[in-house]
Amino acid sequence: MLKVIDSAVPVECWSCSVAHNEVTLFCPNCRKIQPPQQGTYFSIFGVAPHLNLDLTALEDSFHRLSRRLHPDRFARATDPEKEWSLADTALLNDAYRTLKDSVRRTEYLLKLHGAEIGEEHAGKNRRPNEMGASRAPADLLEEVFDLNMQLEEMRMAKASGEEDPALKQSLTEAKTKFEGLLNAVDDDLRGEWTAWDNGDDEARHTAQNKMVALLDRRRYLSNLVREVNETLGS
Repeated sequence: MLKVIDSAVPVECWSCSVAHNEVTLFCPNCRKIQPPQQGTYFSIFGVAPHLNLDLTALEDSFHRLSRRLHPDRFARATDPEKEWSLADTALLNDAYRTLKDSVRRTEYLLKLHGAEIGEEHAGKNRRPNEMGASRAPADLLEEVFDLNMQLEEMRMAKASGEEDPALKQSLTEAKTKFEGLLNAVDDDLRGEWTAWDNGDDEARHTAQNKMVALLDRRRYLSNLVREVNETLGS
């Protein structure tokens, strides 16, 4: 992962030697391509590190920068510039894929601020039944138990070549319910974005803890839905 650097630390252009405080793909002074630099995905697009982003503007910036980085534009450039165009293009693509996706954007920004997110951290330092633990969220324990039983029955039925329409219908309904819970988590995440973007340190800390818990819950629900899909063969 890229590291956050102090934007106040000047970066000197290799071509014109003019220093600038923004980490960009092109020098703001001479417009020459710059070698890949440490910075954030937000700085690549020149936007503030916020969770509420103008996705239309982000897409426009992506296409504009992609055109400027196209290898054909560097056919007569130096070898380093040709290499930088490829490396910067890869960096730009990674940045765009991350920022245009609401969940990936949230995870990325929170990780930049030290949040521990992911399977390796799920449930860390949490009580077994507390939301965000690596096991089923407490409010879903009973439903997850029933779902796992049904999934096992379906696998056994499939292995024996049998059809069980009622069981299939029940699993489909369970999947629909968990997909609805996923949508609810996404709504709750978006509800915390503004608190994060506009809040002071204390408000951000509170919003971050809520979003980390929501992302853990979302990951658990996503795994459930994927498991049902795989079992149903859809």
